[in-house]
Amino acid sequence: MSSSIRSERKYLEILRILAESHEPLGAKRLSEKMAERGFVLSDRAVQYYLQYLDEMGFTRKVGNRGRLLTDAGVAESESALVDEQIGFIISRLEQLAFQSTFDLETGAGSIAYNLSFVREEDLEGVTAAFDEVAKAGYGFLNAYRIVDSDPRVPEGYTGIMTACSVTLDGILQKMGIPTRLEYAGRIAIDKDGSAGFLDLIGYRGTSVDPLHLFISAGLTSINRLVTTGSGVGLANIRAVPEAARNRIEAAIGRMEEYGFTFPAGGGVGEYNLPKHPYRLSIVSFSGMNMIGNAIEKGYTVRTEIGAGTIPFERMMDTTSR
Repeated sequence: MSSSIRSERKYLEILRILAESHEPLGAKRLSEKMAERGFVLSDRAVQYYLQYLDEMGFTRKVGNRGRLLTDAGVAESESALVDEQIGFIISRLEQLAFQSTFDLETGAGSIAYNLSFVREEDLEGVTAAFDEVAKAGYGFLNAYRIVDSDPRVPEGYTGIMTACSVTLDGILQKMGIPTRLEYAGRIAIDKDGSAGFLDLIGYRGTSVDPLHLFISAGLTSINRLVTTGSGVGLANIRAVPEAARNRIEAAIGRMEEYGFTFPAGGGVGEYNLPKHPYRLSIVSFSGMNMIGNAIEKGYTVRTEIGAGTIPFERMMDTTSR
């Protein structure tokens, strides 16, 4: 593989999507599938990448139906994509955690966020779905920010920032507590507050974001969870030293004062997760529960996981854009 294409992961992800498809895909459909995997691109941007792949001999156009991989493209995807992509998602999130600067003492600093795009005509319905999750306490933060002047927002769309749970990693790291983001999972919650994980996907063994996979596969019941108190949502699991339990419990308690939300007990505990004598599991609700609720209601939402950082006060100032 040439060094130019090896350095551009968006090209690789397009190759991967085409390799998984049994029919030609056009720019619009590719854009949607890229968004599901954490890469937000306009249809025009996808067209640009496809033209390059055509020139490389990896794709070919099939009339007006879209692109297919050539034999060279198939060989390229089989030899390069797995090695290139495994570990990329977790590396990006770890970098974002390091860049977040939120301070529990002052309530100032930056937090990590995900950036979602919704059609302008769907904004009212989507924000209503987000509000349901925030009110029920199943988001990572009980606030979100609407943006419409960001250059990343395509024409005809509005952007929505939601807090990303790797903010927690950044807070703990800056307290001197080693933390390791291990799994994304489906968590089943009953009305009595009991909770347990149904499925787990390790971040270090996947080439796509696990939370997107759970939502796109229809494996959540977030709307039922927020309306009845019983359903299946999304959460992340971190491993930290057991010896840091008291400091972690204090930190989570302080975060809750600022509007962050956690499962019962502050997310500190074993649940039905594997036990370890020296490590403690910390469970946090995912900000993707807001997006998942909107998608379950039939809205199209494209989301880039770990899109950047934003000052905490700006995220909480929902009156301005």
